[in-house]
Amino acid sequence: MTRAERAEFVHRRLAELYPETPIPLDHRDAFTLLVAVLLSAQCTDERVNKVTPGLFALAHTPERMQALPVEEIRAAIRSCGLAPRKARAISELSRILVEIHDGQVPGSLAALEALPGVGHKTASVVISQAFGVPAFPVDTHIHRLAQRWKLASGKNVADTERSLKTLFREESWNKLHLRIIFYGREHCTARGCDGRVCEICRTLFPARKSPVRTKKA
Repeated sequence: MTRAERAEFVHRRLAELYPETPIPLDHRDAFTLLVAVLLSAQCTDERVNKVTPGLFALAHTPERMQALPVEEIRAAIRSCGLAPRKARAISELSRILVEIHDGQVPGSLAALEALPGVGHKTASVVISQAFGVPAFPVDTHIHRLAQRWKLASGKNVADTERSLKTLFREESWNKLHLRIIFYGREHCTARGCDGRVCEICRTLFPARKSPVRTKKA
């Protein structure tokens, strides 16, 4: 198969496997999604979903969040990795949203990436899932699978994002990035598949003999 043919098979098969694409992080609106995605850095979605109900019971708007002492935010999210740093970022970004954005989460990458603790991936998730703007956030699962399926070189996350955006139609990005994550967690895991085990790897590369060594995100 050519790279384009592999991309077409991946797109079609993942749509069959995952017709619905629910957002894995529980949230109410753009602000709670932003906070949840920020918390998910070096932390599982499952853990975040256990932490956020308590945090959002204390404050679920920028106005209320900025009024909380940082120590109280940190206590609510302490089981997430990097809790002190994330607590400061949540407090500060909430203040900025109130003072600069009228308490609203901005719908542009540039404005989101200017917020404390918000990198390109976090901003891409928020604009795609909260605002419907086409984006292709690349996490560790997507970076790994793109290499196993030879859709990207694995040079770095930015290169993987550019490659996938070139291969797939823009209107498919928002659902497709979630479908790849779902498949990576369920079938083509870091240890459960080495590029020769799961259905898609076997279909794309039936003659592959050696494990695929992937570069980390």
